[in-house]
Amino acid sequence: MMGVCVIVITLALPKQARFRYEYEKGKVWMEKDLYSPYVFAIKKTNEQIAKDQEDISKSILPVYQLDDDVAPKVIENFTTNFEVKWKLSEASEAEKGSYLNTGITILKNIYNRGIYTPVKKYQRENSHYNFNLLVNNVATQRNTMEEFTIESARNFVVDQVENNPAIKSKEWLLGVISNHLEPNHIFDENLTSKVESEAVKSISVSQGLVQRGELIVAKGSRVNEEIYQKLESLKSSYEEDERVIGNKNLVLFGQFLLVALIITLLITFLFLFRKDIYYDNRQLSLILLVVTSMLVVLSWAIKVKMPSLYYIPYCIVPIIIRILFDTRLALNIHLLVVLVAGFFVPNSFEFAFLQVTSGMVSIYSIKNLIKREQFLISALMILANYLVAFLGISFIREGSITNLELINFVPFTISVLLSLLAYPLIYLFEKLFGITSDITLIELTNTTTKLLRDLAFKAPGTFQHSLQVANLAEAAIFKIGGNSLLVRAGALYHDIGKMDNPQYFIENQNKGSNPHDKLSYEQSAQIIIQHVNKGVEIARKNQVPEMLIDFIRTHHGNTRMDYFYQSFLKNFPEKFVDENIFRYPGPIPFSKETAVLMLADSVEAASRSLKEPDARSISDLVERIINYKLEQKQLTDSNVTLKDLETIKHIFKTMLMGIYHVRIEYTLQK
Repeated sequence: MMGVCVIVITLALPKQARFRYEYEKGKVWMEKDLYSPYVFAIKKTNEQIAKDQEDISKSILPVYQLDDDVAPKVIENFTTNFEVKWKLSEASEAEKGSYLNTGITILKNIYNRGIYTPVKKYQRENSHYNFNLLVNNVATQRNTMEEFTIESARNFVVDQVENNPAIKSKEWLLGVISNHLEPNHIFDENLTSKVESEAVKSISVSQGLVQRGELIVAKGSRVNEEIYQKLESLKSSYEEDERVIGNKNLVLFGQFLLVALIITLLITFLFLFRKDIYYDNRQLSLILLVVTSMLVVLSWAIKVKMPSLYYIPYCIVPIIIRILFDTRLALNIHLLVVLVAGFFVPNSFEFAFLQVTSGMVSIYSIKNLIKREQFLISALMILANYLVAFLGISFIREGSITNLELINFVPFTISVLLSLLAYPLIYLFEKLFGITSDITLIELTNTTTKLLRDLAFKAPGTFQHSLQVANLAEAAIFKIGGNSLLVRAGALYHDIGKMDNPQYFIENQNKGSNPHDKLSYEQSAQIIIQHVNKGVEIARKNQVPEMLIDFIRTHHGNTRMDYFYQSFLKNFPEKFVDENIFRYPGPIPFSKETAVLMLADSVEAASRSLKEPDARSISDLVERIINYKLEQKQLTDSNVTLKDLETIKHIFKTMLMGIYHVRIEYTLQK
C-alpha cells in the first residue's frame, strides 16, 4: 500500500523543475546576488495588462454602417402619407406643390448629414464622440457633432418649417415630416466588438527584456515592484521553458524521494504511537487514500492552471482524520500533506502558514464532537482564521489598506464551504472501511434508538443502571483524559445482554421474588455470566460497532462471581468446584475507556446495596471496589495510572453522594 501510494502521488505531481528562490514584495532579498541566466521578457502585471486593455478600449472607435435604403424609403413614405393627409390641411390646392417640395428638401438635407443612434458607452467626456462610418466597406472617420439624432433632426425640421413664410399650416406639415424620421447610420456592435477584441489580443504582455548576465537583485536590497516583476518573470520562464527544465528523470526521482520520505514518516508515526492502526489494513488504506486523493487533486489543480489553489478544501483532510481517528494523527497527516504541497505551489511559506494554522483550527474546533452543529462552527472558525491570516499577510506585503483586494479572499470562502463535504465523506468512509466515527457514536447514544428502547422496555432496571453508569464513566474519563463520547456509548450498551433473562438480575426483580432461589449456585452463576456473551450476540445482530462490543466483553473482565462462589463453598465444603464456572470469560479492559466503564459499573451496582448511604459508606464502597479490581489485576492492560485512579475515586464519590442526596459534613475551624 505504501508503494502504490508513493507511485500514484509521484506520477500525479507536476514535472516541471522547481524555482529555487522564495521572495515576497517589500521584503529584503537574503540570497546571494542574482544574475539572469539567459535573456527573458519582463512580464507585465495583471494591473498593467488591465490598464492597457482599458486604454485600447477607449482608443477604439465605434463602427457605424450606412443604410442606403433608409433615405429613399423615408422620402417615399413621406410623399405617400402627404397625399393621403393633404385634404386635412388648411392650405389651398395651389400651395400643394410648395408644401411637398419643402418637406422633401428638409428630409434630403437631414439625410445628407445622416441620423445616428447614440451609444452611452462612448459618451465619456461629453455627449459627442468620433466614430468610423462604413460606406461600401470604406471607413470614414466622423464625429457625432456632424450628425443628427432623432431628437435633433426633429428640432431641425421645426426650425426649417417655422422660418419658412410660405408654409401656413406649419403644425400639419411638422406632424407629417416628423413621423417618418429614422436613423440611417446604424451602430454595428458585432463589428465594433471584433475590432476591440483584435486590438486587445495585440497587446504585448511584456515590457522589455532582461539580458543574460544582467543583475536582477542584489543581496540585502528590498524587493520593490520592479524587482518583484523581474523575479516573477524569471520564475515563469524557468518553469515553462523546456530548455531549462533539466533532466526529467531526475525531477521524477526527486519527487519520488520526497513523497517516499513523507509516507515513511507517516507509517513510522503509526508504528510508534498507533499500532492498532498500523496493523489494521482497512484503517491504514483509508489514511493513505485520503492523503493520496488530496495530493492528486492539488496536482490536477496545478496542471489545469486553476485561478487560485486556495479553492481546494485542504482542511477536509484533518477534519476527516480527526473524526475517524484522533487529534494527534490528524495534525500529523495535515502537516505532512502541506509539506509535500509546499514544493509545488507558489509562495510556499505563505501557503504553508495559511494551511497549517487553518488545519490546527479545524482540529481544535472539533476536539470533542458532541453536536452536529460543531461542523458549522468549525467552518466559521476556519474562515475567521483565513481572514486574519489573509489580512496580516496583505498588510505585511502591501503596507497599505487602500491596496487590499478583498476579492482575493473569495477562494478561501469557497474552500471553507467545500470543507463541509467532509460530513458525507465520513459517512461513506465509515461504510466502506468499517470505521466508527464520533458522529455515529452521537447517533448511538440517542436513547430513542431501537436497541436502547428495547432495553428500557424489557429490562427497565438495567436501563436505569446503564444511564447512571454512563454518567459516572463519562465524568471520570473527561477528567482523566479520554474519549468521553465513546465511554458514554459503551456504558449505554454494556448490559444489553440482560434483555434475554431480565428477571434474573436484581435491578429488574420485584420485591419478594427471586428466580435464583430455584436454581443451583452453578446455574445461577452461568445465567449471570451469559449476559456478556448474549450482549455480544445481540450487538452484532443489530450491527453495533466492534468498539462498543469491546465494552460488553470487558466490563466484568475475568473476575469471579464471589457471591455464588462463596455460597457454594459454604454449603458444599466437601465438593470439588471448578472455579472457572464462576468466572467471567474476559478479556480484561485494554484501554482507559473500558477500564473506567468497568469501575463505574461495579461501583454503581454495589451502591444500590447500601441501606442508608452516607458520605463514609459511599467513600468506603468506592475505595473497596476499586482496590479489589487492582488486586484482581483487572487494570494491568489499561493505561490507567494511580493518579488517574485517585481522580476517578473522587469523581465517583462526589457523584454518588449527589445521586443519593448525601449532605457533605464540613468541619468548622475554631
